[in-house]
Amino acid sequence: MAQKILCIGEILWDSLPNGLFLGGAPFNVACHLHRLKCDVSVVTRVGNDVLGRIINNRVNEKGISTDLFQVDNLFSTGLVNVTLDKEGNAFYEIVAPAAWDYIEADDQLMKTAEKADIIVFGSLAQRNKKTRETIQKILDLNKINIFDVNLRPPYDNHDVISDSLYKTKICKLNDLEILKLAEWYGFESDLHEAAIGIREKFGCEIVCVTRGSHGASLLRNNEWVEDPGFKVVVKDTVGAGDSFLAALIKGFLEDKPNDELLEDANLLGAYVVTKDGPTPMLNFDRIEKIRKERKEKK
Repeated sequence: MAQKILCIGEILWDSLPNGLFLGGAPFNVACHLHRLKCDVSVVTRVGNDVLGRIINNRVNEKGISTDLFQVDNLFSTGLVNVTLDKEGNAFYEIVAPAAWDYIEADDQLMKTAEKADIIVFGSLAQRNKKTRETIQKILDLNKINIFDVNLRPPYDNHDVISDSLYKTKICKLNDLEILKLAEWYGFESDLHEAAIGIREKFGCEIVCVTRGSHGASLLRNNEWVEDPGFKVVVKDTVGAGDSFLAALIKGFLEDKPNDELLEDANLLGAYVVTKDGPTPMLNFDRIEKIRKERKEKK
């Protein structure tokens, strides 16, 4: 039987130079997991407004249920203003407060969470006490908790990160974020040693570090694996880490060897940065062509 995945946290509109794109890390991960044929649900909260209603329509069009989408009559649907530099790297202005700051642990959500096998969550959605308490309550169910560290100052609370890591089995973060954690907790600044520090202090079984155009590294079962990534022409980097995480989860569920799991995650992330927005349609022929091109260059 397919394992049930529950993604919880923000859903919002990314306002990019070329338009509005549906986003939010937990939703992005869920969208890619759905396209990878995983059994996934999303819990979030939108405003009782036009942008919230459009979100519901767009998500349903993607074949993803909105049954766990809560509606807030006070706070507006989330919005992030995104600017891009010449290399397509994204910088974010996250509007606050937003409806997703107030996700409630209602009966429907808790019943769904109890039936789930995997919980995917992040740190940004925990910037507000209400959603943070809801997420922490779900994490206490002791499922396979997968933590997407997302340090977006000023939403990078030390205690929130620690509390989450102690309840995490799989941790994904980027190279700058792991160096910040190394500084906080006194780990070595070497990526491998810092990953070991996270595993030993918090008990995480898997620590994955993304390194942008330089690929990613993975600590799992005492094995440190590195993949150089794929050289592609970048349109924008919005959502690259989310697609990476979706492929990582898919590989974990299929119990792939570490090197294959990491390569597949890098591959999906590389494909997404060649497109506009965080959740482009997946052209699997094109994805495999990117893999083939790297092999031919070796």
